[in-house]
Amino acid sequence: MMGSKCLYFKIYIMLIYLIGYMGCGKTTIGKKLATQLNYSFLDLDDVIEQNQKKSIAEIFEKDGQNTFREIEKNNLHNTFNLKNTIISTGGGAPCFFDNMEQMNRYGTTIYIKLSPKALTKRLSNLRSSRPLIKEKTDEELFNFIEKMLSERELFYNKSLIKVNGIGLHTNRIIKAIDNFKNIS
Repeated sequence: MMGSKCLYFKIYIMLIYLIGYMGCGKTTIGKKLATQLNYSFLDLDDVIEQNQKKSIAEIFEKDGQNTFREIEKNNLHNTFNLKNTIISTGGGAPCFFDNMEQMNRYGTTIYIKLSPKALTKRLSNLRSSRPLIKEKTDEELFNFIEKMLSERELFYNKSLIKVNGIGLHTNRIIKAIDNFKNIS
């Protein structure tokens, strides 16, 4: 049965874009999903860092957010001709330009949804590697996430598929995609 599901995805889904707030598990689940479906995996932030030969933090610091968002958009557009690929986007990628609409046009978007409380718990141990939250206390982190998430959910909710990120397993994503394809 799983083999036929993989064939189904190869025929009907060429690109899967994972979106959601930082720390929701896009990269972790994306790698597992790519392995299970025999797809390639791309982390858009990693691609940007390789192409620019700088970290995302350095691009933000030296060139500014507007430049970063242009670079991000251009790299995102370069994914539209890929086949059988899972793409983990940066948390802000869907929120700028017409990125969300373009991802929906060229692929299937999946929003990995977590509450501000769950995200705070996950990100509190990762602060040192995340420039936007590096200096924040637990309370400041929660308030920051809650504010940013409320602004970004307008875009995230344009995803074709939404899944709860708590205890997320690839089988739940495959089932959600299958249900979506049967409805469309």
